[in-house]
Amino acid sequence: MKVSDLKPNAAVDRIELDVEEVGEARNFSSYKGNGNVATATVKDETGTATLTLWNEQIDQVHGGDKVVVENGFVKTFQGKLQITTGRQGKLTVQPK
Repeated sequence: MKVSDLKPNAAVDRIELDVEEVGEARNFSSYKGNGNVATATVKDETGTATLTLWNEQIDQVHGGDKVVVENGFVKTFQGKLQITTGRQGKLTVQPK
């Protein structure tokens, strides 16, 4: 799967992405609990998207990394596509 294939509210079986930058982490509180969230700008040869990073994922991902998202999904936030692992997905940082 490539960034150009992403559609809002669709599943992401597997996608490899280059991380351009990771934004500042911020706290959130919801009915499901508290935690931290950050967004990363990611790309492949077909386009750019945003990757949502949750809790421990924030410290694992840095600019210049290659990551793989499996069993994630896509949503739209403020007109941009956002990829997230949600509760069922997996994020793997590729060795350099």
